[in-house]
Amino acid sequence: MEKRGFLYRYFGRLFRVVEKPWQIYPIGVLFGLGFDTATEVVLIGISVYFSQTGAFPLWAVLILPLLFTCGMVLSDTSDGIAMRYAYGWAFDQPIRKVFYNLTLTVISVMVAFAIGGVELLQVLSTELGWRGPFWTWMDGLDFEQLGLGIVVLFVGSWLVALVIYRVKHYEQIGFGPPAGPENSGGTAGEL
Repeated sequence: MEKRGFLYRYFGRLFRVVEKPWQIYPIGVLFGLGFDTATEVVLIGISVYFSQTGAFPLWAVLILPLLFTCGMVLSDTSDGIAMRYAYGWAFDQPIRKVFYNLTLTVISVMVAFAIGGVELLQVLSTELGWRGPFWTWMDGLDFEQLGLGIVVLFVGSWLVALVIYRVKHYEQIGFGPPAGPENSGGTAGEL
């Protein structure tokens, strides 16, 4: 596939930063620092508060960061295993790669718009004082349940895409005419 899209033209050099598998680790560490640090700071702050008040013994206070770490390890490991199988399936053949990337991109964009829309509507209803059944429901949305729904949406849509891919026999369609002596000649317009 030719690399001539908008992002590749302007940010192509960034795509070439990772040339070996080990180079993704520092990028993951930087992403983890930005994404998980806020939650970790809150948990450490709660732990420090409870340890200073003396309401709980030190070993009980240290359970919070330990539980957070275990949860992150479990979710990141399961995500890594799922993505390893998904990408392994997708990169076996070029048509699979296109089909998988298209499906994943469409779902990611829809989820980003949904989360951004919910956040925007919640801020608007709070700041402008909008009331009513819809706004009460919107303000009461639980982001934990929304996150679980997103995970189910990704897994379900991946399974649906896999079924559609198999039912429609996209692997047999291929990219162009089959190789053979009758197709060896001809012009580009005929192909």
